[in-house]
Amino acid sequence: MTALVATPTGIWSREAVAELKRTSRLPQFLVPTVLTPAAFYGLFTLAVSKSPSPEYALGTLAGYGVFAATGPALFGFGAGVAMEREQGLIELKRVSPMPAGAYVAAKLVAAVATTALALTLIDALAIVAGVRLSAAAWGALTLLHLGSTIPFALIGFGMGMRMSGKGAVAMANALFLGGSVLGGLWIPTLMLPGWMRTLGQVTPSYHLGQLARGIVGIDTVGTTVGHAIAVAAMTAAGVAWSWTGWRRSPA
Repeated sequence: MTALVATPTGIWSREAVAELKRTSRLPQFLVPTVLTPAAFYGLFTLAVSKSPSPEYALGTLAGYGVFAATGPALFGFGAGVAMEREQGLIELKRVSPMPAGAYVAAKLVAAVATTALALTLIDALAIVAGVRLSAAAWGALTLLHLGSTIPFALIGFGMGMRMSGKGAVAMANALFLGGSVLGGLWIPTLMLPGWMRTLGQVTPSYHLGQLARGIVGIDTVGTTVGHAIAVAAMTAAGVAWSWTGWRRSPA
């Protein structure tokens, strides 16, 4: 009899496929995270502004694309990890031969896939609103929006390894909505009160939103390099936050 040996690549891919299947069977997670950003974009871009200017439609596209990445990352990692930890699933995975990175990578794959579904709807609505971009600009914007899941996923993972399931859900909601408002994803940053702009500058949402606005060629606050450095620093802090949470959690 030939022994079946699971290769490292096979373990990672199987965990990712399993996580994608699990996510697809959770409509209570999938439907809100996919439809809410598109519904908000349609409401504030098409419904409220019946004839939006191209610049306005581009600005909302840049912001709502980042918004679409925050939900799957914060809820999939924050609330999802916290609940799985309470159920003992993470403890089971820790004592198994599966690499810890495979668990995190699988959840990131699911978050990016969910974000991609939301972006597809938002981009379709943007085209209806009259947005026209070059192929290079569409590609760069899509990569930025998909990549926006990473810093939020790290924040969520650190939360999930430290908080209860109910606490993580509450915190994810606060960051999901609060970060989007303060970061200028719904309302242009310059229209916010000064104290809100100051708070917004410590959120990944703000800097990612400004980078997205720069890609589509509309006015930004600050420089591209400055925003990129801020995102890199916040991502590094997220790595430390996640890693210490994983190491300190008893389960």
